[in-house]
Amino acid sequence: MDAVDLTIFASRISAVCDEMGAVLQRSAFSPNIRDRLDYSCAIFDCSGALCAQAAHIPVHLGSMAFAMEDVVNQIEWSDGDLVILNDPYLGGTHLPDVTMISPLFIEDELEGFVVNRAHHADIGADTPGSMPVSSTLQEEGIIISPSHLYREGVLQKPLYQKILSGLRNPELSKGDFEAQVSANRAGLKRLQQWIGDLGVDVYREGLQSLNRYAEQLAAETLNQIPQGCYTYEDVMDDDGQGNHALPIRVSVEVNKGKVRVDFSGTAKQTAGNINAPLSVAAAAVYYLFRTLMPPQTPAAAGSFRAISIAAPKGSLLNALFPAAVAAGNVETSSRVVDVVMGALSQAIPQQMAAASQGTMNNLAMGGRLNGRYWDYYETIGGGMGAGPCCHGLSARQTHMTNTLNTPVEVLEMTVPVRVQHYGIRLASGGSGCQQGGDGIVRSFQFLHESRVTLLTERRESAPWGLQQGECGAVGENELDGAVLPAKCSLKVKAGQVLTIRTPGGGGYGSPQ
Repeated sequence: MDAVDLTIFASRISAVCDEMGAVLQRSAFSPNIRDRLDYSCAIFDCSGALCAQAAHIPVHLGSMAFAMEDVVNQIEWSDGDLVILNDPYLGGTHLPDVTMISPLFIEDELEGFVVNRAHHADIGADTPGSMPVSSTLQEEGIIISPSHLYREGVLQKPLYQKILSGLRNPELSKGDFEAQVSANRAGLKRLQQWIGDLGVDVYREGLQSLNRYAEQLAAETLNQIPQGCYTYEDVMDDDGQGNHALPIRVSVEVNKGKVRVDFSGTAKQTAGNINAPLSVAAAAVYYLFRTLMPPQTPAAAGSFRAISIAAPKGSLLNALFPAAVAAGNVETSSRVVDVVMGALSQAIPQQMAAASQGTMNNLAMGGRLNGRYWDYYETIGGGMGAGPCCHGLSARQTHMTNTLNTPVEVLEMTVPVRVQHYGIRLASGGSGCQQGGDGIVRSFQFLHESRVTLLTERRESAPWGLQQGECGAVGENELDGAVLPAKCSLKVKAGQVLTIRTPGGGGYGSPQ
């Protein structure tokens, strides 16, 4: 393909992912998917290699790109199939992220897959919001190994009923599941129409050209990084089970356009739920290197072929079943970004920013109201790290998350909570020649007795600055003014107020 044809091809295939996302958002029932946009959509080839993705959630997309080949090659596929999974040890990330995979058949030949992943606030954990302070995977909800939800177009009702029967609010969850099914159907329909017009051979040629171009742009980027071995270390505050200052260590070796990212020396998997499968660590690595590449770099497997990733089995970043992983996907992935950025800041300091807030400030809550259960989950933004030529942005979702906030009006109409305060946490960004971004203050008054779970980080170790820039402020969690642990689950009474102050970003350069 020439440059014009390839540009059109890349735009068309990524537009299919965008359309899938639009269908999923507009047909979902829960605020988490409909309003916060906690979902991702992508297209893979027949071997499970990434072809295209929408600009959705980095931790979803990178982990799918890393794990999809193993998943799809273990299944016998037929036209009309749809496989569902959430098992983090078999292609998932953590249990609330439910993945649906549909094969694309053209003239009885398997040509690829459309995939979406969406976060469900209710996946059957004992605590509302399904983000518990857990110590085993089984405590975190229903575990779905890769299974046919549809086989040759026929719904497998026993499996579907088994999944729904384990949830507190199955009608709401059913609406979200059906939205995911609809998104895949929309993607298949659009791809079949397009390939029918284009021709199968041209489509295959387009995928090959897309990957070659992605590989070329990635090589140009990696070749600009000075050769050498760069190391860095940071810590996870705690695991919610009494273990503190758990190290994550990285060695980034750059050699002739090839990069090896090795997490040897990282803490062993721990009793709490900050463990992660290797696919989550890979997602963070892919994300960071992707930000260094030109904007027009296709989101295809070729972008990452020169990057290899290793972590010791049984460590925080390559956990073994049945280690708990609920917070690994959200909190540990954020720290992986920090340590890889810290290592690369030694090689390319003018392209690296200071640490951002380094947490997603996970808030899960729920209870029983008027005879029905309700669940709610959200992540809260914070300060972005400053860079060599720009201040950090304030009150932003950073790095591995790309969701919106839940609008106050939606939150108050959906669950028995009143938002008392929502604003920028002034002066929480680190000082520097470039100022780190400020965090957020968000206060919730509970109108009925509820159960609340917090999974947060950067409450002890501050987001670091670069080039003598100062650290951002650590986060704070309080209930009626009393300090809460970073990771905790508690019952709250009507009238009590939960306040979350999120971390600021680190500053860049010596303060003037």
